Amino acid sequence: MTIAADKDAARVAAYDRRAEAQAAAGPGQGARLAELLARHRGVPLAGYLPIRTEIDPLPAMAEAAAHGPVAVPIIEAPATPLRFARWEPGMALVEGPFRTRRPEVMDWVVPRILIVPLLAFTRDGFRLGYGGGFYDRTLAALRAEAPVLAIGFAFAGQEVAEVPLEETDEPLDLIVTEREVIDTAPGGYSAERLRRT
Repeated sequence: MTIAADKDAARVAAYDRRAEAQAAAGPGQGARLAELLARHRGVPLAGYLPIRTEIDPLPAMAEAAAHGPVAVPIIEAPATPLRFARWEPGMALVEGPFRTRRPEVMDWVVPRILIVPLLAFTRDGFRLGYGGGFYDRTLAALRAEAPVLAIGFAFAGQEVAEVPLEETDEPLDLIVTEREVIDTAPGGYSAERLRRT
């Protein structure tokens, strides 16, 4: 099998595993994410508007929006990096590609913290996404310009031993679940990194 076929097979199992994890999850799923983001108040942040069975980051995003810019991803074209439009709780949204929603009015933000959705993750910081490569291209481009904190947000039940990897797959710095924060950065992630530049 090719890497692409391996990833497709892994996605089928990951969708089922995530649905089971969502059904079993209790309240307060985003408490650890909110606590983590509180250490970075005012730093431009990108989250996402959850679809299907994705874990919901909106309560943590709403709290962060009281202290600084919060944005959501915008797909402009296939095989391109994402752009990010400012989001606020309760704002008007319209339909976007791939059953996504987007702000009605685009006010562009360049984030330095990204909350990244995923289908599956490994404890060493790799993720299985949906196959478009949007977050890998985006993280590579942003990391080439300035320090960026990539936070995978998932149910604990989405953890797997390994995911099929390609050279273009960008690792996550942290993974936050309803149970714990997993630091995947070599030597540990330093919160001061974003404040120094």
